[in-house]
Amino acid sequence: MDVSIEDLIGSDHVTLDLQASDAEGAVKELAALLDEQGRLNDREGYVQAVLDREQETGGTGMESGVAIPHARSAAVAEPSLAFGRSSDGISFGADDGTPSDIVFLIAAPEGENQLHVQVLSKLARKLIHDDFRTALREAGSADEVVEILEREVEL
Repeated sequence: MDVSIEDLIGSDHVTLDLQASDAEGAVKELAALLDEQGRLNDREGYVQAVLDREQETGGTGMESGVAIPHARSAAVAEPSLAFGRSSDGISFGADDGTPSDIVFLIAAPEGENQLHVQVLSKLARKLIHDDFRTALREAGSADEVVEILEREVEL
């Protein structure tokens, strides 16, 4: 399946003001964005799959203030990516305790192993660069976030 970043995320999958104060709330908030666009078959089922995975792995937070919760699930209708930014930061279990102010939620349908891994690895490779994270932190609109991703992340 040939997919580009443009197929996964649009400005309606982006919030620059996550209201959640914990990882579960952030996952639910971002999953709601995907569900509103018809990309999930079962929002609760998908959220539970992500939370189960977070529990199994100890969390997807990285020391750079980024978290990438994700899951493959039959509850996903269409491969998707959501983005949220938190002014306070949210604990996603980073080894050093750093709260995540940038959160990407990856939703992959059951059986889409390669896409899931590809999106995760391409994002992670870009997120090690300070300038990429800074651009996401300073983006003034959802459209700007999507433009940064389209320009910087090639699947």
